[in-house]
This record gives sequence, C-alpha cells and structure tokens, in this order.
Amino acid sequence: MEKENKKKTKINFLLIPLAVAITGLAVWGPEALARYRDRGILDQLKTQEIETGTEGYRYALSSGEKLYILSKCLNNQIQPESDQNAMTRTEDAVNLDYQDLTGTFAMVVNRKDSSGQEVSESIGVELCNKGIGELKELGILPQSVKELTENSYSAVMYSAIDVPEPRNNVLVWKISLDTEKQTMNRANRLLDAYVDADTGKVYEFYVRTEISRWEDVDADAIIQAWAQYMELEEPEDYQGANPLSETTPYFKKYSFVGMEGSTVVTVGFYEGINELFLKISR
Repeated sequence: MEKENKKKTKINFLLIPLAVAITGLAVWGPEALARYRDRGILDQLKTQEIETGTEGYRYALSSGEKLYILSKCLNNQIQPESDQNAMTRTEDAVNLDYQDLTGTFAMVVNRKDSSGQEVSESIGVELCNKGIGELKELGILPQSVKELTENSYSAVMYSAIDVPEPRNNVLVWKISLDTEKQTMNRANRLLDAYVDADTGKVYEFYVRTEISRWEDVDADAIIQAWAQYMELEEPEDYQGANPLSETTPYFKKYSFVGMEGSTVVTVGFYEGINELFLKISR
C-alpha cells in the first residue's frame, strides 16, 4: 500500500509542471502567436491592385437608359429645331447644384469630367470629330461633311440628370458652330451635336449636306445604322406621329425601348437649306 502511495505521489509531482506549462500556454500563447504574425506584416511594404481607379463609383447605365435620360432632359429645355432657328437660341443653362434643381430631369452645365478633372473645349471638339468620322464610315452622314476646327466651334459639357435618382446621369458635350460669324460658309458643316463625353457616341446632329431632296434620304437605313452604332435594340416605327410636331414636313419618327417607356428618335430634313438631322428630343 505504501508503495502504491509513493507511486501516485511521484505521478502527481510530474503532472504539476505539465499543468503549469499548459496554463502558461493558454495565457501567453495567443499573444506570442500574434506577435509572431505581426513580424511578417509590420514594417513591410506590399502592393495590391484594386479596380476603383480615380473615378470612384459610377452607376453603369445601358445605352437605352442613357438615351432615355438625355431625351427627357432635352425635352425640358428650349432647343432649336434647326439652324434656321438660330436667331431664337438662348443660353439659359447655368452652373447649378443638382440638389437645388426642381422637376424630374434637368441639364446642368458641368465643367469637370467623370474623374473630377476640368476639361477644355478642345477635348469635346476632338471627341465630336471622332464620332462624325464613325458616322461617315457607317453611311449615316455624307462623306462631304467637313472636319470640325476648334476656332469655329464651341463645346460645353452638360450633365443630364435624373433628379430624384442623381446617380442616373449622362455626361455629354454640346457642340455648336459659331453662328456669330455671319460670313461663315455652312455648306457641308456640322451645326449642332450632342456627344457622349465617355464614349464619344453622337446622340444628335444637325448638319448641312449636298443632299437637296428628302427623297434622297433613306431614313430607315440611317436609323438602323445609328441604332447598331449606339448599341441599341431594333427601332420601331413611331405610331401616330403628329405632322405638326416638326417645323418641316420631311421627317420620320422611330421609338426605342427606354427606362420607363419608349424614347422617340427623329430623322428629318429641311429642303432649301439641305439640312439633315437626327434628334432624340421631341
């Protein structure tokens, strides 16, 4: 019996250091492990690629959504139907904060691009030149249309904003021929255009051409080519177009699926001044 007690005492004596070691590991182990891990991270420079870029978060709109928003915004403005209305044009756009806007859609002068950098007019003219070149390649515009020059055109950047949902906005350039130069020859020149500031796509244009008759304008071919160029769905003939809705009898209207209904696009022509236009504002 005494021998057995001595054996138990010896075992207990050996267990005491083990218990002390386990207790110490439980108390100081996690802290030591954390310090070890920190040595592999602290005081070392590591790089990681991210996709935020300089533009920050921007809500991505489809081509149809952009078309719809811009159309609604233009409908809320007084816009010229043609260069023949140039005397009635007004510069009513001002630099506003969208939080102060009323209504549902608005066009606001914007002096910065999508990355927040101020941009010069030359960028807008250059983008428009690129877009006009693409339209000529697609047969939407005649090859005789001249290239834009910076000293003959003005370029103003706008934000077309869905006011209740300001993340839904389209950044566009409005390009206009300087009509104050009364002696300027307008033959084969672009008169007005709206150009997407991100993609360079041309939403609207008014242009003088060598075409002299509406019969020589293939409106269906123009709208089909433009729809593909803009990456839109197939256009449909707009039913019930009011013949008095335009200041020319020579036009044809089409509709495209929009965000909340359809967007109307018009291909038209002014005989006498040989002016071809495509517009998304009614």
